[in-house]
Amino acid sequence: MSDPAPADTAVLSLDGVTSGYGPISVLQGVSLAIRPGEIFALMGKNGMGKTTLLKTILGAIRARGGRIDYRGRPILGADPRALVESGIAYAPQDQPLFQDISIRDNLRLALQGDRQLGAALDRVYGHFPFLRDRLGQKAGTLSGGEQKMLIIARALMMQPKLLLIDEISEGLQPTVVARIAQALRQERESRGTTILLVEQNLRFALDVADRWAVLKLGAIEDAGAVDDGAHDRILRHLQI
Repeated sequence: MSDPAPADTAVLSLDGVTSGYGPISVLQGVSLAIRPGEIFALMGKNGMGKTTLLKTILGAIRARGGRIDYRGRPILGADPRALVESGIAYAPQDQPLFQDISIRDNLRLALQGDRQLGAALDRVYGHFPFLRDRLGQKAGTLSGGEQKMLIIARALMMQPKLLLIDEISEGLQPTVVARIAQALRQERESRGTTILLVEQNLRFALDVADRWAVLKLGAIEDAGAVDDGAHDRILRHLQI
């Protein structure tokens, strides 16, 4: 298992985090730390606690124990709206778009006002050019892949310091996955955005990530750097 980033230099660090739903414990003492400007892939099969971990970080699920720090400050119990204002963006799996309003209005919801709207739109056009000519189109009329790109674009409108992404590649064509991968790499390289990527698509995750961890039954089972041995090492965990 690779050495994690020191907690005092990490953008996001978790130490012994436990959480769950009602009487059911899902996370069983999760510890990890993500460095500034790093793309970190959290892998695991369905039902292992990956989405629960993201929602616990955001405060949507209350942690039962442990510590979560963001940029050196504890955030357990913080208002989710305050976390968003501090620079954390979330691209969820369940496509929370407003289907009956325009692409432009969906993107606009990421900002607190219109003063920065033009500049923010120009930034996301660089990643997803199709948006420029279709701003008036209702979000619900987009294809599945286009909607996933819109979800990422809306998160990037905020210029986040930390971006949490939940299985964005699920069910997408390889060309769309490649476009999203390129956008994430460019965002990291141009702005230093730190990204926690929850995924089951092993090829996509290893294409963009610097380090990885496997979550199994609510605990970190294995972790390492993305290197020549990472693919087979992770695959063994996903197949068991």
